[in-house]
Amino acid sequence: MKKEYRIKKNSEIDAIFKKKTSKSNSYYAIYQSTDPQASHFRFALSIGKKYGNAVKRNLAKRRIRMIVTEQSNHMKSDVCFVIVIKPNSKDLSYNDMKYQLIELMKKSKLLENTDE
Repeated sequence: MKKEYRIKKNSEIDAIFKKKTSKSNSYYAIYQSTDPQASHFRFALSIGKKYGNAVKRNLAKRRIRMIVTEQSNHMKSDVCFVIVIKPNSKDLSYNDMKYQLIELMKKSKLLENTDE
């Protein structure tokens, strides 16, 4: 995933949280906002220390980035979103993570083509 697809500034992340447009399940929450001037989607990840040590948190973030990369050709182009990873998701396998996250993306209407 190219770095231009990531949101790095805290001010941009806080602006997305303030819009309070979110969908969640017991494993993840997605906060989103639209940016009509954007040429592609942008995203950030948030994970708390209750999830586990740094190694476990980084593994979860790498897996989520991979899932988003795989779904990037189906994403809407004018959306910015933050994925909050909840501590309940630490017991999920990669395939379960992928299923739960894709279902949540469909629920929050981030994906354009949902014919998979």
